[in-house]
Amino acid sequence: MRMTQRKGDLATAQAIATFTRMKYDVFVPITESAAYDLVIDTPQGLKRVQVKYSSDKDVDLRNIHSNSNGYVVKKTKQDSYDWLYVLYANGEIVEEHLLMQCYVGRRSVTLTETSRINYGGVS
Repeated sequence: MRMTQRKGDLATAQAIATFTRMKYDVFVPITESAAYDLVIDTPQGLKRVQVKYSSDKDVDLRNIHSNSNGYVVKKTKQDSYDWLYVLYANGEIVEEHLLMQCYVGRRSVTLTETSRINYGGVS
C-alpha cells in the first residue's frame, strides 16, 4: 500500500474516533467518488467532512491523482464539503484540527491554534 494512502486511512480512522468521542454519530460514504470522507450528525444538522493528513502546517487542499494521461490536479469546488478535519503529524507532535468551512479554489490553508481540537470540543 502506498504511504500517502496509509496516512489518509490513519487520518480518517482518527477523525472517526474523535467525532465519536465528541458524541457525534459518524457515517462513512460507500462510494470513493464523494468529495468528502465522512458525514457527521451534529445538533446543527449533517456536516460533510473532508479529511486530510499533513506533516506541514500549510495543508495542501488539492486532490492529486494519476491516470493514463498523467497527473490530474483538482481544486475544491463550491459546497464540496462543510468541514475540513486535518490530522497534523510532524515528528513527536500530533494534533487534530477542525476548520468549519469549505475552502473553495484554494491551494492550501494554514493551521492555527484556534482550529486545534481540544477533547472537550473545538477550541
